Amino acid sequence: MPVSDRAHAIRTSHPFRRAIVVVETLVGLGGLAGSIQLLVGAATPPVAALSPLGLSSWTLPAGWLFVTVALPSGLAAWFAARRSPWAPVAVLAASTLLITELLFQIPFVGFSVLQLIFGGVAAVMAVIALMARRAGWWPRRRRSAEGPTDGTQGLGAARLRRR
Repeated sequence: MPVSDRAHAIRTSHPFRRAIVVVETLVGLGGLAGSIQLLVGAATPPVAALSPLGLSSWTLPAGWLFVTVALPSGLAAWFAARRSPWAPVAVLAASTLLITELLFQIPFVGFSVLQLIFGGVAAVMAVIALMARRAGWWPRRRRSAEGPTDGTQGLGAARLRRR
């Protein structure tokens, strides 16, 4: 396969990669900023909102926000940047966790436009991950005779490995 064909195949075998990297990085940074904001007490809702949970500080919610938003989105961006076959799976997991976080926080801190925006971003990213899956960017099952597949077989990598 000529070099230009290989380059085209690499570009097209990871659809939406740039969008995933950019959006998931921004969501992850937003989650990190929100976690830090809760930890230092800057522009936080009143602590009384946490009384139904038996909490008296925003420390645990800050950790929860980091674990459910910043970390999964950061991992999804990292997987996409590395062109990992697990990137769409990570984006779906990050989107699901973000929506869960938003649904969990609304009863305690009330509804805000920011939650609506992040919920919309999560829904759009889930759709993008499913579209990437449909286009072929997804982990493959192992084939007993050929070994693990990593999405590069069509690019001639399997032939190179056998040499």
